[in-house]
Amino acid sequence: MACTTYILKSIKFDKYYIGQTSNLEKRLAEHNKGRSKSTKPYLPYELTFHKSFDSRKDAMKEEKKLKNIKSSAKLVEYINCN
Repeated sequence: MACTTYILKSIKFDKYYIGQTSNLEKRLAEHNKGRSKSTKPYLPYELTFHKSFDSRKDAMKEEKKLKNIKSSAKLVEYINCN
């Protein structure tokens, strides 16, 4: 099953959200409808990065790697380099 790791950026706030899903379009819609408790306060979001993987395990590894980047500047650098 193909899975995608993604990064969202709040349009109104300087906040990023990192996640992974098997249905990116549906998941983005859920975030922007306020159905995710962790992203609801910073609506709306735009997709700034996504990368597909052959397995959920690989997508989760990438998600963990990205979540370990603590600086917004370093996260933006990663987005711009990939």
